[in-house]
Amino acid sequence: MATSNAPYHHGDLPSALVRAAVELLEEGGAGELSLRAAARRAGVSTAAPYRHFADRDALLSAVAAVGYRELTAQLVAASAAPANAADLAEIAVAYVRFALTRPGLFRVMFSEPCDPTSPERVAATTAIHEYVKSIVRQIFPTASEEDLATALWALVHGLAFLYLHGKFEADSVESRVRSAVFAALDASVTSNEPSGA
Repeated sequence: MATSNAPYHHGDLPSALVRAAVELLEEGGAGELSLRAAARRAGVSTAAPYRHFADRDALLSAVAAVGYRELTAQLVAASAAPANAADLAEIAVAYVRFALTRPGLFRVMFSEPCDPTSPERVAATTAIHEYVKSIVRQIFPTASEEDLATALWALVHGLAFLYLHGKFEADSVESRVRSAVFAALDASVTSNEPSGA
């Protein structure tokens, strides 16, 4: 019989609960996720998660932080040192691909309530925001960093959700996302040219 002073069989219960939550999301979406369900999946008592997560939103914040870190890694892998619009288009494709391959995680990152004071989530979102701004600084040094970063994110994020909702065929990601990025950048350059140029 197990001793009563061994509270869990996991060495790192918070990580085990987050992994369990991610699995549940990928299987059934956020509607299937609760602290109790994560506890059952992790193989611990339903009371155990409350030692680490105050509520469902706190668990979702930890899950979202994992998603932001994974997304950042995917974007960097798509173009480690972006230097031009073609590199930016590759990063945009990677963003949409992440949404399509990890839909449950992606939706939690952007569609579920989270704890805005979660240090882990804040650090992860700040890192991805700074990454996007660094791309703008590198490729478009004369542009408004914040404004262009927001515009590019809105474009790519909108495309990701259009694909997730089945408005575009998944086999068109490469061509459609690249074309949309180039079109937006071309329109931006054109609108900044002096009239009569």
